[in-house]
Amino acid sequence: MVQGFEHVGMVSSDLDRTIAFYCGLLGLKETLVKRTGEGGRIAFLEIGGVMLEIVEPAAGAKTPAREVPITEAGIRHITFRVEDVDAIYEKLRAAGVEFTVPPRQAVNAELIRKVAFCKDPDGIVVEFLERQPLA
Repeated sequence: MVQGFEHVGMVSSDLDRTIAFYCGLLGLKETLVKRTGEGGRIAFLEIGGVMLEIVEPAAGAKTPAREVPITEAGIRHITFRVEDVDAIYEKLRAAGVEFTVPPRQAVNAELIRKVAFCKDPDGIVVEFLERQPLA
């Protein structure tokens, strides 16, 4: 049986820039960074018991990341639960991060209060959400 959610694997064109975004701006913890057998690098960044596994291939990676349309199977975005969507929006905007969707009320209001979307340095869609209080 499944015990829990472990990590999401991503590819980065510039690992240092990606680590600066996720650790420096969002507060994830750098757990491991090392060279791969192929000459690239790999990093594990942790928050709340879940990790991002980020690979920087030796030959580089194309940017921006391709956004998966809603009509196509695939992973569309990664989501971070936050206490205050407006606060993370203001913090990231002050750091120069552009948002594709500014803070707004969530469509799935039964579970989620508010959301906002931006892209990481490689164009991967990142969602921030506030959950509805438990009844």
